[in-house]
Amino acid sequence: MKRTGAAVVVQALEDEGVPFTFGIPGTHNIELYDALAESESVHAVLVTDEQSASFMADGLWRASGHLGCVNVVPGAGLTHALSGIAEAFMDHVPLLVLGCGIRRDTGRAFQLHDVDQQALVGPLVKASYLVEKAEDLYSTVRTACRTARDGVPGPVFVEVPANLYLVAESGVGSEPAAGGAEVTAEGDGADRPSESGTESEATTPDLAGGVAAVAKTLWGARRPLLYVGAGAAGATAEVLRLAELLEAPVSTTFQGKGVFPETHPLFLWPGFGEAAPKFVRRVAQSCDMVLAVGCRFAEVGTGSYGLTMPGPLLHVDLDPEVFQKNYPAEVTVEADAREFLLALLAKLEDRGEIGGQRGEAEKAPDQELRRTIRVGHESVWKDLLRTVGGPRVTPALLLKSLQERLGADAIYTTDSGNGTFLAMECLRLDGPGKFLAPVDFSCMGYSVPAAIGAKLGEPDFPTVALAGDGAFLMTGLELLTAVQAEIGVIVMVLRDRELAQIAQFQDTALSRKVASSVADYDLKSLAAGMGVAFLDLPSDDEIPGVIDKAMAVSESGQPVLVDVAIDYTRKTFFTEGVVKTNLLRLPLKDQVRFVGRAIKRRLLG
Repeated sequence: MKRTGAAVVVQALEDEGVPFTFGIPGTHNIELYDALAESESVHAVLVTDEQSASFMADGLWRASGHLGCVNVVPGAGLTHALSGIAEAFMDHVPLLVLGCGIRRDTGRAFQLHDVDQQALVGPLVKASYLVEKAEDLYSTVRTACRTARDGVPGPVFVEVPANLYLVAESGVGSEPAAGGAEVTAEGDGADRPSESGTESEATTPDLAGGVAAVAKTLWGARRPLLYVGAGAAGATAEVLRLAELLEAPVSTTFQGKGVFPETHPLFLWPGFGEAAPKFVRRVAQSCDMVLAVGCRFAEVGTGSYGLTMPGPLLHVDLDPEVFQKNYPAEVTVEADAREFLLALLAKLEDRGEIGGQRGEAEKAPDQELRRTIRVGHESVWKDLLRTVGGPRVTPALLLKSLQERLGADAIYTTDSGNGTFLAMECLRLDGPGKFLAPVDFSCMGYSVPAAIGAKLGEPDFPTVALAGDGAFLMTGLELLTAVQAEIGVIVMVLRDRELAQIAQFQDTALSRKVASSVADYDLKSLAAGMGVAFLDLPSDDEIPGVIDKAMAVSESGQPVLVDVAIDYTRKTFFTEGVVKTNLLRLPLKDQVRFVGRAIKRRLLG
């Protein structure tokens, strides 16, 4: 039986378990959309902007583990989606980017939307394919999906010329060898230059050797520090077991938030450098080695490289390109986090002899360590809540109340800026996939579409977008998609009429704010125009009632928009730490110039 190329592509999506495509139909891919209408398992979601399409697919994966498809027309559709594709690339999120191409069967030049899409997308994807023959459609799409998910995850681009969607071809039932012309197939980060210029010379050649080297160092350590990232998201039970076996405090990256339960007495903080509270830094410096699993020590997560290793670093990651870039490691092990941790636990629990050392029994709880951590967190919360009852909404109280009322299953999405760092510092999560933030590419406009994608993937979980008022202007209209599809997300717009994170950096470092004020707008009228329920949250006293009303609306399958009069008076630990770290890196004369200028401006008002 012969079928159109569009039907073949849809079957490939079905067979790969792709539940949603996100995009806007155009003249080049109307045949594909027609085929999608016949599918019972792949649903086409119409977005208002293709940037949101990639953010939705991103949120879908992070929350549920389902691969999403970004379905875009040539040229403008792809360029609009590039910000979200780059975010996924930097944050290791797999996406299938199904990019339609111009017709290649006419011999005509200067076609509509005719740009070199392979050149545009190449630096931002894990691999890129151009399908040249109809018989290669099925295998190429399936290969792309597997490539996106396997190994170090990332977005993969498949360009399908429009004419291939139209033609009929046979032989769809069986999967041939991977076809298509692969234009690029680079591992994530393969071409990124090393910050230090050093090579990964210490990488152990095999898992057993790596486990033995790490076990030997751990056995000789007085108090190791565990530092885990999103690469360990599939090994939460093993991370917990290792921490308790070693009685080791645990810090996470921002992306790794929730990989270790944050209510556990050994949980320290997301990060342990200058961008963390003092008690965190003291505990970290009391350790004598660091075991880092599933992380790469990127700029944001390290607070602008403000971490200081308290002892030798042992670094485990699936991607060997991350080793020896920003922090030198004594031992590096290229391995999947769960596979490595299972082998390491078996070695440690066996307590056999390695290198003249014999493993000890599981350490008893270190009550002094646990008390220090508990008192430290209590002190932080006391400080975070000291302004409760003021004229505006206290961020920590809002986030604490959301967690209390929405429960442990709730998912939170944030935007580039202050909301991300507030949520990172105030939320206490018991598992991964609950804190969805644009970290390493740091796109504004992420939270609203990511929340929609997350809610599609986990429809039974409450989903809250924490959007800055500047970021909301970029993708807030995507609530139309939520209305049309009856997706009950809660969108809290944190209104301070500024680009809060940048304004705080400017105020702290320069004592002056420039071009960071956001023009005021009537959020209630915008909500009414989109048919979205609206709630006003002007003060702390209103928090419980507003949350309950928002929950009721969202549970009915409708989105709700909350205007939060947020109080950003207190700067985050992250902001203060990053400013301090970067100031101290400057030559002394420039430090004096920066501080002197700031003092002068404050004195002069």
